[in-house]
Amino acid sequence: MTAYKEISARGVAIWLDDLSRAALDPTCDIALARDIEQRNVVGVTTNPSIFAKALADGEAYAADIADVLAAGETSSTEDVALALMVNDVQQACDIMRPIYDATSGRDGRVSIEVDPRLAHDTAATIEQARMLYHLVDRENLLVKIPATNEGLPAITEAISEGISINVTLIFSTDCYRAVMGAYIDGLHAAARNGLDLSRIHSVASLFVSRTDSFIDPQLDELAAKGNQKAAAVRGETGLAIARQCYAAFEETFAQPRFTELADANVQRPLWASTGVKDKTFAATKYVEGLIAPDTVNTMPRATLEAVGALTGIPEDTVRPNVEHARKVLNTLEKIGIDLDAAYAQLESEGVTKFEDAWDELLKVVESGIADARGGKV
Repeated sequence: MTAYKEISARGVAIWLDDLSRAALDPTCDIALARDIEQRNVVGVTTNPSIFAKALADGEAYAADIADVLAAGETSSTEDVALALMVNDVQQACDIMRPIYDATSGRDGRVSIEVDPRLAHDTAATIEQARMLYHLVDRENLLVKIPATNEGLPAITEAISEGISINVTLIFSTDCYRAVMGAYIDGLHAAARNGLDLSRIHSVASLFVSRTDSFIDPQLDELAAKGNQKAAAVRGETGLAIARQCYAAFEETFAQPRFTELADANVQRPLWASTGVKDKTFAATKYVEGLIAPDTVNTMPRATLEAVGALTGIPEDTVRPNVEHARKVLNTLEKIGIDLDAAYAQLESEGVTKFEDAWDELLKVVESGIADARGGKV
C-alpha cells in the first residue's frame, strides 16, 4: 500500500492545493488525472495566489483571452480574469465528478474564492458567492469565503441557499468554533427552506504553517535570551492549534443542535498551508502530524510529492496529542506570546496577501488583453 493509500485509509482526504492549465492536460507530467490515479487526490483547492501564478504563463491562456474578447461579451480586465478562472475550475470539476458521485458529494470538490477585496463586505460576499455558484454551474463546486467577522453571516446565508462552502483563513480555535456555528446556523435555515441537507457540504480551512512562520521568530528571540521553554515549543504552534480545533470539531458535531438535523453533513476540518516554510522542518511535517478521521489535507505539489516517500503512516496523530497541544498553547501564553494579537495579524495579512495576488493576476490578464489586441489596450 502506498503512503497515499495509507493516509486515505486513515480518514484523511488528500486534496491538491494547486490548479493550472497544465494540470488539466491529461498528457502532462503534473496532470490532475495522474494525481487522482497515482496519489489518491480527491479534491482541489485554489486561491488568488494560485491563479496569479497559473495565469503568469501567458502562452497557456493567450487563446482563451482572445476567445473571450472575440465573444464581445466583455472587455473588462476583471471579467476576462473571471472567465479564465471559471473555465479552469469547470474543467477541474468535470475531471473530479466521478469522485464526487462515488462519495455522495463528500469529495471530488474544486474550490474557487470570492474576490478577496470583499472580505469585509458581507452583502457583496454573498452576492459574489451566488454569482460564482451559478457561473461555474457544477454541483461539485465549493465557494471559498474568508472567516472574517463579515464573512461569518455570508457563510450562513450561502449555506441556507444550498451553496457548499470552503471557509478559508482560519487561524484560531475560537474562530473555528464561530465558523462551525455559522455553518450549523446555515443548515437550520436551509432545513426551514426545505432544502435537502445531504447535498450541502462544507470544509473549514485552518492555515497551519503560516502560524509557525509568524510565531517561531518570536520564540527564537526568547530562546536567544536563554528561555528554554521558548526553544522547546518552536515549530509546535500550528499543530497545537489544529489539534485543538479537531477536539472542538468532535465536540461541536456531537451536540444536539447538529445531530437533530437529519441527513446533515459535518463540516470537516481542512488542513491548509501545509507546505513547510522553515526548511529545517520535514517536508511532510503538517501531513504526518495531522492524521485523523474526517479531515482533509490540501497539499501544494511539493508536499504532495514528498508524501510518496513516507512509510508506516500512524493511525492517529491528532487525538492522542490534544492534551499536549493544550500545554503548548499554555506555555506560549506564559512566556509572553500574545496569541490573540497573532491571530488578528495573521488574518489581516492573509487578506492582504490574497488582495495583492488578485492585483497581480489582473496585471497579468491586462497584459494578455493588450497582446491579444496587438499591443493596444
